[in-house]
Amino acid sequence: MLTLYGIPNCNTVKKAMIWLKKNEIEFQFHDYKKKGINETKLKEWIVQIGWEKLVNKRGTTWKGLDETLQASIINEATAIQLMISKTSVIKRPLIEQDERVAALGYDEKEYENAFY
Repeated sequence: MLTLYGIPNCNTVKKAMIWLKKNEIEFQFHDYKKKGINETKLKEWIVQIGWEKLVNKRGTTWKGLDETLQASIINEATAIQLMISKTSVIKRPLIEQDERVAALGYDEKEYENAFY
């Protein structure tokens, strides 16, 4: 079973959900806004893909942060604290399969390669 992590009003998350449903791939949805995210899970992902990929510096949440706070995100520890306190700064969607990051973001070709 796949788990799709994100927030429900994100257009990219919506596209991923539509693609998965269209391709009859079962998944469960983890809503960051309702369920949050814990340090253990973030560390698992960081080991696999690095904290730099998880922090979405192109998104409106990052851009809305104070420059001093942005400048303080310099390592895994500071990134984890930011992602726990502001889950919408996490790049989304993140799709996990068997405790592994199967996809980050939305890319149809990547999804075809990952899930077929």
